[in-house]
Amino acid sequence: MSDRPLKLLLIDQDPIFRLGLRVALEAIPNLEAIAVVETDTVSLQILAEIAEKDPNQVNLVVLEFGNSRSTTSQQLGLQFCRQLRALYPNLPILLLSSIQEQGLLLAAKSIGVNGYCPKGTPLPELVAAMQEVADGGSYWFQDREAIITPNSSLLTPNSSFPFSKLRNNLRLSGIANIDATLAAVTTQLQTPGLPVLDRAILAGQRRELLAARWLLNRLLVSPQERQKEQIPVVDKPPLTPLLSSAIQQRQTVSPLLSPGTLQSALFTSCVTKLQLPLRNVTDIPLEIDIFREDKKRELLYLILQKLAEQLDELRTSQIEINQLHELKHTLIRDLWQAAIIDFFGKFSRIKIVNQNIEIVNLLLQNIEVVQRDILNRIPLVDELYSYLLFQTELNIDNNSYPVVSAEANSQALMILENLLIQVANGVVQPLLNYLADVEEIKQNFYGRQFISTREIERFRNDLSWKHRLKNYINEPKAVFESRYELFVIAPRGIANTSVYAPRNQELVKLSNIPLVVTLLLEFSDAIAPRLKSLLAVFGSGIVFILTQIVGRGLGLVGRGILQGIGSVSSVEKNFRRNSDRPK
Repeated sequence: MSDRPLKLLLIDQDPIFRLGLRVALEAIPNLEAIAVVETDTVSLQILAEIAEKDPNQVNLVVLEFGNSRSTTSQQLGLQFCRQLRALYPNLPILLLSSIQEQGLLLAAKSIGVNGYCPKGTPLPELVAAMQEVADGGSYWFQDREAIITPNSSLLTPNSSFPFSKLRNNLRLSGIANIDATLAAVTTQLQTPGLPVLDRAILAGQRRELLAARWLLNRLLVSPQERQKEQIPVVDKPPLTPLLSSAIQQRQTVSPLLSPGTLQSALFTSCVTKLQLPLRNVTDIPLEIDIFREDKKRELLYLILQKLAEQLDELRTSQIEINQLHELKHTLIRDLWQAAIIDFFGKFSRIKIVNQNIEIVNLLLQNIEVVQRDILNRIPLVDELYSYLLFQTELNIDNNSYPVVSAEANSQALMILENLLIQVANGVVQPLLNYLADVEEIKQNFYGRQFISTREIERFRNDLSWKHRLKNYINEPKAVFESRYELFVIAPRGIANTSVYAPRNQELVKLSNIPLVVTLLLEFSDAIAPRLKSLLAVFGSGIVFILTQIVGRGLGLVGRGILQGIGSVSSVEKNFRRNSDRPK
């Protein structure tokens, strides 16, 4: 070990593992566990206190992703690492975990985690990894030949090991910085309503980052590492965006992502987006608008967790891809029911007029209305499930996106965000129908602006008009225009966007008022060009009459009046002049 004392903060939910590791580390000289904690929240409090007193008191964080078994816990672990990196950019992080999923490790690497060791790693090797990461290097378990153990010489066949190790550390550090910037640029590119100029600038920055990443791998990787990481050897750097994109895809998803890895990457992105503000910035009222922001976020997190559990069950049941379209309404209904049960508590009760009412049973009675108004209208559900379960291509917005492409992930993320928001609306709708003005509900869930009965009723009326407008006008118009409206989470809040999708079958089924709306739109499209031409001719005629006839006439009259006034003035002047002469 180096002469620099190693002071670490250990975060793990398993109390037996924490105790065992702490006891083992106490026997290592020049190493001290400053604190051993269970939760991320406590660790942030400790780090904040340490930062005020002595920032150098901790030089390494060793952590596990939650309990490492739950998908949601893993995603929250990634989010905590991202938060840790933002708050303390110079504090090294070592992941000590039982996970072995390559996609999750790649995600951890990309957000700035400096190293990884699986639980069960021999103590000398673990301590060496800790020291390596604390000294500014990086260590990943598959690179174990790059480790210096306390009681051995260099364990590498390469005689130029120091230079090779330095080169590899520089490469990994550079790639981590590039990936972090690349992720930020990609997130900005996904912002709905981005101006064309800003989009072009960001797209150029993305191409430059991809080219820089390729060059870094090309110049600093050794032949052995290139063979091990399967980095393609190309004679020339990428000169076109298409080639840059292809190289990036090979680097980030080779070997081909498993469905679980694909899901982890998508859910990680979604968890990141859920940290953004969740206020509604559209002009369309949403049921979840009545909730405080923390309750919105809690509900969306819960639905994401239930979706992950549902996907795991579907994989276990070995469902066929051709069954998804038939089962999509059932899947969304089950997701809605599970979210209601867990969010409100299966056995929770509320007292209304001397009656103890079970909240969940009351809310689940409204299932038919919720399915008709919200759940069955959620678009692209079977496409999302098929993408996550069977890695099928996404056919969205008149484009086909390969499953391993960044564009597919971006489109899937929009569909996923819309799914979460709409299911959350479905959870809140029966609450507004039955328990909207109950004091206990208002205190536990509502925002401050919706405390009074008047504001609640006004909000419910706005929602009622929204559904009427959607049923009779907006939805038929969207069907006629072959598009879906999606609610997404943007940096400023919940925004809406639209994507193209063929909806001819729905158009044929329209009747009554929705059909009349589409006929009016078609009539408007048919008559508008002719009406514009007629108005143009009529307008030209009016302009001609006003300028050439009326205008000239008025001009002549005015000129005559002015001339007459001028003549009178001349006569008066002559008269005065003559009268002033001496007689």
